[in-house]
Amino acid sequence: MFEMIPNRGNSNHIQGNNNYFNALFDRFFTDAPLLPGMAKSNNFRVDVKEKDDEYLLEADLPGIKRDDISIDYNNNYLTVSAKRDNVVEDNSSGYVTRERNYGEFKRSFYIDNVKDDSIDASFKNGVLKIKLPKTEQDNNPRKRIDIH
Repeated sequence: MFEMIPNRGNSNHIQGNNNYFNALFDRFFTDAPLLPGMAKSNNFRVDVKEKDDEYLLEADLPGIKRDDISIDYNNNYLTVSAKRDNVVEDNSSGYVTRERNYGEFKRSFYIDNVKDDSIDASFKNGVLKIKLPKTEQDNNPRKRIDIH
């Protein structure tokens, strides 16, 4: 079983047309430009694919060094965190806007049924790939319970 903590994204279509305050609030925290030096949480994108024998997670981490990435699997939670250091630059060089951020980024995923001693990760060209082999399925399939 695999669960992902949802990305809030732009959910205006769910809220209805009359909820302007919530839509404004969501846009402020998800779409607004960041203040200098302020990192947006969960701002790296992740694709998760389920295969018969494994889960495959791919995360885009451009500009991050391999040594600045940490992967932990504990109590069925896979946590990927990365750190991008602030590069001190000359402020007199005429920047109009600065969108490249720095700071720590973290995503957590609930994934059970994983052989935790066989998890494999690779990092190439800014893409982190994590293979999570599945354990043998138990022979107790889920079934619907009728209410009397």
